[in-house]
Amino acid sequence: MMNILIMGPPGAGKGTQASRIASFCEIPHISTGDMFRAEIKQASELGKKIKSYLDTGKLVPDEVTVEVIKKRLQQADTQKGFLLDGFPRTIPQAEALDGILKEMGRSLDLVINIKVDPQVLLDRMTGRRVCQKCGATYHIVNQPCRVEGVCDQCGGELYQRSDDTVETVSNRLDVYQKQTAPLLEYYRQRGIVAEVNGEQSIDDVFKEIEQVIRSIAR
Repeated sequence: MMNILIMGPPGAGKGTQASRIASFCEIPHISTGDMFRAEIKQASELGKKIKSYLDTGKLVPDEVTVEVIKKRLQQADTQKGFLLDGFPRTIPQAEALDGILKEMGRSLDLVINIKVDPQVLLDRMTGRRVCQKCGATYHIVNQPCRVEGVCDQCGGELYQRSDDTVETVSNRLDVYQKQTAPLLEYYRQRGIVAEVNGEQSIDDVFKEIEQVIRSIAR
């Protein structure tokens, strides 16, 4: 059984690696975004509450997020373990998670932190371009289109999303750093943080993660 938390700044490739880890360990990938959407779709009381916050552009408060996490961790498919993605983000959330897991007689076994230099992240995220017609995604350095500004697939015009500008990305990285540095220290004190180099290829990042998991699972 393996209870894992994956961390890393925006653009570090957490989502890609999380899917691979969940498949490798045969555990559910628990993402707060996915859970929020599932609750809203079910139109549960919790879902209605979440929707009311999201519709007005507000952050979902900790107590609501914690309620959603608790409900999800009590489901049968988490018996062999789980992979948390996007929660906790702050010390109070981490303390709430400790409380939930303690009630269940469980604890976190591993925190995987994908490290990427902020400048690399800035280049990665600000270089993204999206087709206005079909939504295909390109990158001006890593995955350029054949004709500048024109989609290879449908000939549509490519644009830069408003959340991919230097200013917006820098702000997101700053917020992450301020929120998350204390959280990493919180888990480092328990000796369960494994740092992984996120500047490698997707396959090499996963190889490193796989080695970490195997060493702990022994």
